[in-house]
Amino acid sequence: MSASVVHSLWTTAADPISKIDAPKIEYGQLSPTLIVVGAAIVGVLIEAVVPRKARYYTQVFVCVVALVAAFAAVVALAAGGYATTKAGIAAMGAIAVDGPALFLQGTILLSGLVGLFTFAERRLDPAAHGNRVDSFAAQAASVPGSDSEKAAVKAGFTTTEVFPLLMFAVAGMLIFPAANDLLTLFIALEVFSLPLYLMCALARRKRLMSQEAAVKYFLLGAFASAFTLFGIALLYGYAGSVSYAAIAQVVDGTVPDVSPALADTMGNDALLLVGAAMIVMGLLFKVGAVPFHMWTPDVYQGAPTPVTGFMAAATKVAAFGALLRLLYVVLPGLRWDWRPVMWGVAIVTMLGGAIVAITQTDIKRLLAYSSIAHAGFILAGVIATTPSGVSSVLFYLGAYSFVTIGAFAVVTLVRDAGGEATHLSKWAGLGRRSPLVAAVFAVFLLAFAGIPLTSGFAGKFAVFKAAAEGGAGPLVVVGVISSAIAAFFYIRVIVLMFFSEPSPEGPTVAVPSPLTMTAIGVGVAVTLVLGVAPQYFLDLASTAGVFVR
Repeated sequence: MSASVVHSLWTTAADPISKIDAPKIEYGQLSPTLIVVGAAIVGVLIEAVVPRKARYYTQVFVCVVALVAAFAAVVALAAGGYATTKAGIAAMGAIAVDGPALFLQGTILLSGLVGLFTFAERRLDPAAHGNRVDSFAAQAASVPGSDSEKAAVKAGFTTTEVFPLLMFAVAGMLIFPAANDLLTLFIALEVFSLPLYLMCALARRKRLMSQEAAVKYFLLGAFASAFTLFGIALLYGYAGSVSYAAIAQVVDGTVPDVSPALADTMGNDALLLVGAAMIVMGLLFKVGAVPFHMWTPDVYQGAPTPVTGFMAAATKVAAFGALLRLLYVVLPGLRWDWRPVMWGVAIVTMLGGAIVAITQTDIKRLLAYSSIAHAGFILAGVIATTPSGVSSVLFYLGAYSFVTIGAFAVVTLVRDAGGEATHLSKWAGLGRRSPLVAAVFAVFLLAFAGIPLTSGFAGKFAVFKAAAEGGAGPLVVVGVISSAIAAFFYIRVIVLMFFSEPSPEGPTVAVPSPLTMTAIGVGVAVTLVLGVAPQYFLDLASTAGVFVR
């Protein structure tokens, strides 16, 4: 390399004209995320400063205030027209503030709030050594069964760190569906995945199973993140930019000025197709679609049940939001390439989730496979590639998340000496022992099955209608068949609860504090309201269903 070349490099680098501009950040439009991040950081400080006895109450208070304030901020932004007329790109092109982003952020914040109530529940287990206990390990670092664990339980320690972890997870989920460039997408993915890996390992009972679940989730999640990052690198190599708008222009061939370097890579479709496939694969992993679903049942079964409920609801909402934005904003020019693949994934996911669920004997695994089947139903709406497709997916996600958290909250109530009684045989005759809990769970199961007058029916109807209008008729047929298969095992659980004899040494139903009652009550209310009178919410979703480009 000659001296003159080096010299020219130095001179261009030190050119005074190209100074770095200070970033322009729209704090008002980013306020929901900023509030939650702020609360998470305050939560970390509370762990350091506040005395141990007062931490639980302080943390719960901070989290509730932050989630309510963030939701109020989302509503204020939507009312201010940021969902429709004023929709735009904030934070130097990193984050989109538009209808789908605000709708999904509102859904995530509400499910985070309801999930928080189940996290904060402390009346289900009998008090240990005079201290109330929650679902989380006394001291996460102590080896299961060791003396240090016994000492921690005796001293009444609690893992109040779950609250800041929950807030960090929510913060990442808020950014994920709103990300408007690939790097923001990846950072958001990591920000909400890492707290979830940790929280999965924190169960108070069955700690080894919980830690195993966390390790499985971590290894597979790291693998999926690596694929996503590789895909981001390939797409950057193809389009010379990580911004959604710039990539979309290159894909469509509507770039205003093509540099020689871009002209070289633009012709290389392999970069585009492999990169897009890898990113979509990472998102399908988070959603739990079939070839990438193997972590779901193990993690859902091993994680503490409040974490499972929050994860099942909020992760799906965030990941589907990101998937929609990627397919509709970045890759609409590739529709003919990704639709057939998504068809295959949706069909396998619907049928696979429904058929395997029939063989399950554990209630949490059964709900895990049911969530896989639901991912397939939502994918049918994604495939529609019409405005009604977007709005139907938004509605389905909103309805599904509350039913899920409610169902897992009910699972936390049915207990025997070893903690939660999750084996299905233990649920026999539950309707005779505590009819109210069984009836509530039956409502959730009917909503999962998509029976009319529940939110599940309204959601499925909207998604299938959108898919049929979008020309995916065969997909609707498969969807209806797998709904029928799925209805079988939901109804079977209801029959088991109400029409079989309770065994004398069966589980008892714990009486929860108002926190879990609120979580379950909200679930039932949303299920019935969205089932009986869905129109207002469908209209809300359809006004919110337009992505900003």
